[in-house]
Amino acid sequence: MMQKISLLMLVIVIIAMTAIGSVSAATPATCDENVIHAYGSGSIIGTPDRAQVTFSVQTENIEVKIAQLANAVQMTKVIDALVAAGLPKDALKTTGYNIYPVYDDYSKSPFEQKIRTYQVTNTLTVTLHDVNRTGEVIDIAVANGINQASSIQFMLSDAQAQVLRTEALKKAVALARADADTVASALGVTIVDVKSADISRGYAPVLFENYQAGDVITKSAAPTPIQPGDITVTAQVSVTYAF
Repeated sequence: MMQKISLLMLVIVIIAMTAIGSVSAATPATCDENVIHAYGSGSIIGTPDRAQVTFSVQTENIEVKIAQLANAVQMTKVIDALVAAGLPKDALKTTGYNIYPVYDDYSKSPFEQKIRTYQVTNTLTVTLHDVNRTGEVIDIAVANGINQASSIQFMLSDAQAQVLRTEALKKAVALARADADTVASALGVTIVDVKSADISRGYAPVLFENYQAGDVITKSAAPTPIQPGDITVTAQVSVTYAF
């Protein structure tokens, strides 16, 4: 009986020692690594090399078909003039076409209102690869029938955006590493490796929404001055360093 008890105790001790050995072996593998997380943001200022001008022809008549026909004739004249000025047809895109009834008295109830006329609005967006021609294109469009305008938008081509983004990323990485080195020095440790890096980016085009065709119509024959301004390309990185 005593031999059985002794044998059982021996088995329990062996099992316990094996369990302790497994935990010790697993502990180094499950410990968190010594790391520093750093964030960097870089910005580069560039000059836009693309522009988009959006404007419209609006016509009005008591007969909707007459308003449509007049609009078509007027917009065709505008498009022909822009093409004659050297713009490719694929740079001209129709981005809106609307027909609105104009009522004679909005103070009356809906049942008492009568349609006075119909407004037809045809919107055209012109994409320019030479931003220096923006004012010229506006003048040509207005001279040939454009009577509404909504926006001028300056932006970067894909190639130019990539060049500026590369420089912004380099600056962001350098700032992240500088911060990480500062922290490591303060802690008395040395960075030995990069564990991970996450990248985000974004840039916003310059947008002018307050341009009005009427402002150009009332001016003299002097060319319309347009200043594209600059575009800031930004990039952000989040880097994890091991020490």
